Amino acid sequence: MRLRLVFVVLSTALVLSACAGPRPRYAAAPATPVQASDLDVRAYGAPQPASYAQRRVTQAVPVAATFEDGPYTLDSGDKLRIVVFGQDTLSNNYTVDAQGQVNMPLIGGVSARGLTTAQLSGAIAGRLKQSFIRDPSVAVEIETYRPFFVLGEVTFPGQYPYVPNMTVENAIAIAGGFTPRAFKDKVTVTRKAPGGELRYKLPLRNPVRPGDTITVGERWF
Repeated sequence: MRLRLVFVVLSTALVLSACAGPRPRYAAAPATPVQASDLDVRAYGAPQPASYAQRRVTQAVPVAATFEDGPYTLDSGDKLRIVVFGQDTLSNNYTVDAQGQVNMPLIGGVSARGLTTAQLSGAIAGRLKQSFIRDPSVAVEIETYRPFFVLGEVTFPGQYPYVPNMTVENAIAIAGGFTPRAFKDKVTVTRKAPGGELRYKLPLRNPVRPGDTITVGERWF
């Protein structure tokens, strides 16, 4: 009886001493990983959340500026050859005037500004059909394009006749080349568009269109 009591006391003491032993040095990792905040990402290089990475990629992609070439539209200074088939008195050379119109016998002024040659031929045919010709057939082609302009740091700034397939570099050469103070990498090209004017910084190999204004800037040093 006394031996059994001693055994029970010893067993209880051993259990209590095991429970009171030192804890492990490292705690177990949590089951769910902690998400790093944007501030931690920037300050300590912690793993980047997907949303942050997407925002950075979006900010890094520049918005590309485009100077799109649509169909050529008419404006003041364009010289046209207009043929009304079967009507020799109407077929002639015409110039788009300062108001953007073509003045023809019988029908007077027809608005040409902002139209293509096909659209203008349709407009003229419509006017003729209203009063004089039952089924008119009209063809419009460009005899001479309107001039372009070169301004700024070139030797001879001014107005020049357009030559097909010109580049900015060709236009500057026609204007006598750069002055010693010119900025030669890019120029400003201003072009009329239906909604207003387009203006971009463009390299020298960019094509020039009739009516463009090329402005060569001055370098700072």
